Amino acid sequence: MNIHTRSYKQMLIYILLIFVLIQVGLASGIQKKDIEIEDYFTQSWISSSQISPDGNSVVYTERRWNKDKDHRETDIWMVTIKNKQTKRLTFDGKNKGQIQWNTASNYIYYKASYSRSEDEHPPYDGTSQVWKISLSGNNPVPITQVKKGIGIFRLSEDGNAIYYTTNKKSVTEEWKELKEEFDELKYGHGVIEFSSVWRLDLTTWRSTLLIDNKRVFTNLAVSPNNQYCALISKPDGTLLSGEGWSYIEIHDLITKDSYIGTPAGWRNSHPTPHGWLGDLSWSSDSKSLAFTVAFDGYPTEIQYIELNNKIWELFELLRPEGVHAEYGLSWKGETRDLCFVGEEKARRRVYCLNNISKGTQEKSKTLLKGDVVVNHYSFDQTGKNMTATFSTPTASPDIYAISSKGNSERLTHINHQIDNWKLPNISIVSWDGANGVKVEGILELPPDYNGENAIPLVVVIHGGPTAASLFQFRFWIYGRGLLPSKGIAVFAPNYRGSTGYGDKFMTDLIGNENDVEVEDILLGVDAMIERGIADPEKLGVMGWSNGGYLTNCIITKDKRFKAASSGAGVLDQVMQWGIEDTPGHVINYMKGLPWEVPGKYQQGSPLYNLDQVVTPTIIHVGEFDERVPVQHSRTLHRALHIYRKVDCELIIYPDEGHGLKKYSHRLAKLKWDIAWFEKYLLEKEVDGEQTE
Repeated sequence: MNIHTRSYKQMLIYILLIFVLIQVGLASGIQKKDIEIEDYFTQSWISSSQISPDGNSVVYTERRWNKDKDHRETDIWMVTIKNKQTKRLTFDGKNKGQIQWNTASNYIYYKASYSRSEDEHPPYDGTSQVWKISLSGNNPVPITQVKKGIGIFRLSEDGNAIYYTTNKKSVTEEWKELKEEFDELKYGHGVIEFSSVWRLDLTTWRSTLLIDNKRVFTNLAVSPNNQYCALISKPDGTLLSGEGWSYIEIHDLITKDSYIGTPAGWRNSHPTPHGWLGDLSWSSDSKSLAFTVAFDGYPTEIQYIELNNKIWELFELLRPEGVHAEYGLSWKGETRDLCFVGEEKARRRVYCLNNISKGTQEKSKTLLKGDVVVNHYSFDQTGKNMTATFSTPTASPDIYAISSKGNSERLTHINHQIDNWKLPNISIVSWDGANGVKVEGILELPPDYNGENAIPLVVVIHGGPTAASLFQFRFWIYGRGLLPSKGIAVFAPNYRGSTGYGDKFMTDLIGNENDVEVEDILLGVDAMIERGIADPEKLGVMGWSNGGYLTNCIITKDKRFKAASSGAGVLDQVMQWGIEDTPGHVINYMKGLPWEVPGKYQQGSPLYNLDQVVTPTIIHVGEFDERVPVQHSRTLHRALHIYRKVDCELIIYPDEGHGLKKYSHRLAKLKWDIAWFEKYLLEKEVDGEQTE
C-alpha cells in the first residue's frame, strides 16, 4: 500500500470520526431548542393504561390536541411487553373511558359515544355505550344499545357478562304535580336522575334489571365470583351529597340480600363528616372490598369490608408513615396485599399493604421507588407482572414494565420531540416556614442559567390545597416548563396543607387559611432571594383554584410582587360556601358554618384586604365554573380595576368549567400569562408601550 492510499484511508476514517462525533453531539443535546408556547400542543398524554390478564401487553389511551376541532382527542393503543411494539387500535378520536381487558386478553372493552347523522337510535345516536375492539384493531363493535346510554360499566371476571348503570329522571312527592307540570324549569332539589344496575349476558344477549332502589350510584364493582355487587350510593346527583351523605351498598346477586357496608354512625369516627368515598376494589377471593375515604384538609383513609362467618365487618388500615394515599386501590393478584398510589415528599410511588386479614396487616412495602411520579399502574391476573405510567424530572410520562425488585424498563416513548427540548433544571429546595417548620418545594431554573446573577422568579402555587407540586418535568398551562425558557425561575412551594409531608403538616392548615400557608410561601421567597436566585425587584406569583386563592391572598399581604396571574381563585369564603358545588371544603377549613365562626370566614377571605393591593393582576376563570364560580373573579376585577385603579385584566373563558378544555382557550391563557410576566418582570414592550 502506497503512502497516498494510506493517507486517503486515514482521511476517510477522520471524516467518519467527525460525522460520528457530530451525531453524538446532536444526540447529547447540543442542538436542542428552547421551549415555546406552541410546543405545549405537540404533547401527548397517556390518560389510562392497563396490563393484560396474561401479562403480555398493555393497552392505553393516548390523548392528542386537534387544533381544527379545538379539543383533545382520545384513541386506544397497545404495546407488547416483550418486544415493545406499539400498535394503534382506534383512529376516530372519540373520548374513551373505563378501558377493560377480557379474560382471554384478546379484546378490549370501553365506553364511548359515536354518532352518525342518519342514525337516531343507539348505538350511533351520540349516547354513551359499551364497545369492544380486537387486538387487530378492526372496527369497534357495539355491545350495548341502551336508550339514553349507560353510566358505569364493568366486565365480569369470567368475561360472560357486563354490569352497567342507567339513569332515569324522577320527581319526589313534595310539590310533584307542579314540578312535573313545569318540568322545563330547574329546581334546587326534588328532581333526581336515579340510577339502576343491569346485567347483560354476553351469551344470550338479554339484559336483567338487578338494582333499582332510588339512589344515585357513582361507583360500581362486581366481585370476581359474580356474587356481590358493591356500589357507592348517595341520595341525589349533586356533588354535595357525596361529601358526607354517601355510603357503600353490597348486594348479594344470588340471595338478593342487601347490606350497608358503612353503617349509620360510621362517619362519627372521622375527623370531619365531609368525606368522599372512592376506589372500590374486590379481592380475588371475593371476600374483601377495599375503598378510600378522602377529605379536604385531612389525610385519606384506606378501609375495607371483609366477609367473616357470613357477616360483613369494617376495618381501617394503616398507611406507611408520611405517605398520603392518592388513588388506585388494587389487590395484588391472588394475594392479600392491597396496593395504592401514594405521595411522599413530592414523589408519587406505588405502595403495598401486605397480608391483610381480619383487620390485621404486616409491614408495608414500596413496589416502585425512586424519583418517580406515578399516574397509574396495574397487575396481570397472577399479580406477578406489573406495569406503571410515570414521569421523572427529566422525562414526561411513559409506560414501564416493573420487575419484582422495583426496576423499570421503558415500553413507550410517546413524546420523542421532548428529547430535542432544553428542559429546565429541576431540583427540590427547602427552607424554614411558619413556626420554624421545614417546608419543601420545586425549583425550576432556566436550562442555561449559570448561577452568577439573580433572575426574575414566579411563584407557582398548586391547587387543592390537599395536593402537591411534584418532582417531575411538567409543561402545562400553569407556569411550569415554559417560564424557565423565558429566563424566569419557577418556585413551586409545597406549603402547609400539602400532601406527602405527614399528617400534621397537612392538618396544620385547618382553621389557619390565609395565614400559615401564606407565611410558608413568603418565607420560601425570602430564602430564594437570600440564596441569590431570585431578583427581589422582579417577583411574580400565579396559581389556579386554591393556587388562585393564595395568589389573591399574597397580593393583599406583600407589595413586592410586580405581576400576578389569578386563576379561578376564591375571594370571599362566605360567598364560596354559598355557591360552590362542594361546600364541605370551606366548612372543613373554616372549622364551622358561616354563622358559627364568622371571624374565621373573614380572616380566610382576601376580599377584606384588597385596599392593600398594588400588584398588576391578570384574572382567568371559566364562565360556568361550579367549583370556584365566576362571581369571585368578577368581584376581584371590579375592586382592582374600578376602585383601586390597579393594572388589571379579566378573562372569562366561554362554556368552560373549572378547567380549560379547548385548544384555543389554553393557547390564550399561555399567551396572556407569558405576555403579562414579560411586560411586568422583563420590561418588554406590549402593544408598542414600554413599561416604566
